[in-house]
Amino acid sequence: MNRIFTAFISIVLVSNTITAQEVTRLSLKDCMDYAIKHNYNIKNAQIDVLIQKQQNNETVSAAYPHINGKLEIDDFLNPQKSFIDESSFNPSLKPGHIIGFPFSLNYTGAASISASQIVFDGSVFVALKARTAVMEFARQNSQVTEENIRYNVYKAYNSLVIAYRQYDIIKSSLGYARSLEHDVEVTRENGFAEKIDVERTSVQVNNLATDSIRISNMLKVSEDVLKYQLGMDMNAQIVLIDTNIEERRKVASDLLLQEGSYERIPEYNLAISSLKLNEYNLKRYQLAGLPSVNLIGATGYNYGDNKFNEIFSLSNYAFNSLVGLQVNIPIYNGSLRQYQMNEARLSIEKSKNSIEYAKQSIDFGVATSRTTLKNAILQVQSQHRNMDLSNDVLDLAQKKYKAGVGSNLEVTQAQTDQLMAQTNYFNALLDVINAEADLKKALGLLK
Repeated sequence: MNRIFTAFISIVLVSNTITAQEVTRLSLKDCMDYAIKHNYNIKNAQIDVLIQKQQNNETVSAAYPHINGKLEIDDFLNPQKSFIDESSFNPSLKPGHIIGFPFSLNYTGAASISASQIVFDGSVFVALKARTAVMEFARQNSQVTEENIRYNVYKAYNSLVIAYRQYDIIKSSLGYARSLEHDVEVTRENGFAEKIDVERTSVQVNNLATDSIRISNMLKVSEDVLKYQLGMDMNAQIVLIDTNIEERRKVASDLLLQEGSYERIPEYNLAISSLKLNEYNLKRYQLAGLPSVNLIGATGYNYGDNKFNEIFSLSNYAFNSLVGLQVNIPIYNGSLRQYQMNEARLSIEKSKNSIEYAKQSIDFGVATSRTTLKNAILQVQSQHRNMDLSNDVLDLAQKKYKAGVGSNLEVTQAQTDQLMAQTNYFNALLDVINAEADLKKALGLLK
């Protein structure tokens, strides 16, 4: 019996070990790296780069020889007939007697191989030269997507860290409030406190308990937001390890001294690449007006007979071959090429405007983010001082209450003020982090 019980316990322990989910410890960098590998938007952006690579290979294939084979067998069930006046063959007959006779045999066939090679085609040559620019455009599109995901992960991670800190504060305040409620209840039972004092502390306990539940639910939502940005399973268990959020103040202050550079911004580089592609497009339409030259060649056998089984013999097969130089000269196509060039020139102007707009947007984003970050740093410094003062006030109120020279009302009010000051401080710290993320993105430093 003991052996059966021991075996059962072993099975349960092994089962619990297998089903228990592994807890993943994540730094901010870990989250960034994880998102680059698992976020579905980034995956699709990376696939777009691979698709563009295959499209470039398709362009290259146009410059290689094209070889085609053809095999054809025809059975003329009712061969088409040609008509002629019988008097053409027999002058003794009167004109007007029309007869029809087939010119084709019952069975015909052909086997051939043809090949062509571009010697000169302006459109193809421009497409070959534009391959590097096209790939760079695809990569920069992917970089824009990656930067946006990094930005979202950065804000989601730090927001969750602050939410955990606020939750810890609420739990600590709730624990102290419950302890105070117990002390006041004991004091009332001894006749040294009134019922209203107990009810006042009970109200605070209830409020803190409600806030604790509300923030706990918000924590779950914030954690799910982070997992969503990472492309992680919602049921995964994670622990954040970059929790020293106060260091962000120093990092944010140093960031204010960082100089900007357009070349670090993916959107700016994307606009530059777009201009290059539009210039290649114009070149393509310009060269499309030149003649294109192709080498062509073909060889094969033709067959014809009135008996199908003769197709397997070597009789009635005729060999043919040709080589040639084909020159296609565009003369007039309804001014289509001219309209295409006009459209390409307008696209170039639009791309130039987009570059200037990108510069303007970057400058505006940097200036706005700097100002917002400066104000957020000032605000967090002010709220930190308020939080320190509220801690001193609560400490003094507790000492007075324990010494019997203060009331529990003073303690309750001081604790409420402390909780408000702590909440304001962490909200201000969140503003600093968000402003820091905005400025990093504007400077192209969100790596």
